[in-house]
Amino acid sequence: MSASPRVCLSTSSVYPGSTASGFEMAARLGYDGVEVMVGIDDVSADITAIKALSAFHELPVVSVHAPCLLVTQRVWGSDPWGKLHRSAEMAHEVGASLVVVHPPFRWQRDYAKGFVEGIGDLEREHALTFAVENMYPWRTGKREFQAYAPGWDPHEEDYHHVTVDLSHSATAGQDVMALVRSLGDRLAHVHIADGSGSVKDEHLVPGRGAQPCAEFLQHVGASSYAGDVVVEINTRKAKDQTEREADLVEALDFTRRHLA
Repeated sequence: MSASPRVCLSTSSVYPGSTASGFEMAARLGYDGVEVMVGIDDVSADITAIKALSAFHELPVVSVHAPCLLVTQRVWGSDPWGKLHRSAEMAHEVGASLVVVHPPFRWQRDYAKGFVEGIGDLEREHALTFAVENMYPWRTGKREFQAYAPGWDPHEEDYHHVTVDLSHSATAGQDVMALVRSLGDRLAHVHIADGSGSVKDEHLVPGRGAQPCAEFLQHVGASSYAGDVVVEINTRKAKDQTEREADLVEALDFTRRHLA
């Protein structure tokens, strides 16, 4: 029987804490590695600093999350392809083998037009996995806005590698078990979190929402999946550091238990 996937921590899980505190907590709480969310924290975009944090905490960087959010539109410049090349550069420098990327926003028309083919070109050029993440329609009340192009569901496009995020599947109202089965060996990366199915992207501790997190992890653990499972939860509402750490420990224990 093959070993269970590594369970790693996204640095976004400690926000508003820093990237450095993400590494420190991941190491102290027993995570197997770190995913760096490149964001508005200057350290997250500094390759030298990330290499130093990884070495100091003796913790590998397993993946790099490209700066694809609305709040990171100016991180590493304004050219979306330039951001992905910089993400690949960071991945190579820190020893990561995978870059997580969101599909373009609809208003990024030129970027979106050649996105599917461009991702394949990037994989060949950089000899890295670029795993496109499942997203969701934006909703306000009864109104729905398709914010992503060519679409929010990567299963419908010809991507070689996909990241599945269970908070996003909750927000989209998507059957995540049907999604993971349809992807087969295109599943390259997992963001484990939970959601209640509200219009907000909640990133709850797995087991606290309505997603079949345990069933999903059991399926992944029993399959030939060779990627990592990254805890990406929202701890912003934690009253203090003790509560934040308790959430991170609960998420780690839940994930390891059901993967095994």
